[in-house]
Amino acid sequence: MTDRWKGLVVTLDHDIRKDDVEATVAAIKQIKGVIDVQGSVADVDDHINRMQVRNELSRQLWEVLHPKKKE
Repeated sequence: MTDRWKGLVVTLDHDIRKDDVEATVAAIKQIKGVIDVQGSVADVDDHINRMQVRNELSRQLWEVLHPKKKE
């Protein structure tokens, strides 16, 4: 027996203004089987999380490009 899905999550590649994303939301609603589409508003927590991830990736990249010499 195959698994049955109850929903999908769509993640945008960047934050988009509500009035600019309305056409995308309308298009998704036209897909067969879609009951509803709801947005998720970006807030300060999202910004903090992104900055922490960016900082960690930058630190790791720096360590790869500038390794400490073993003495």
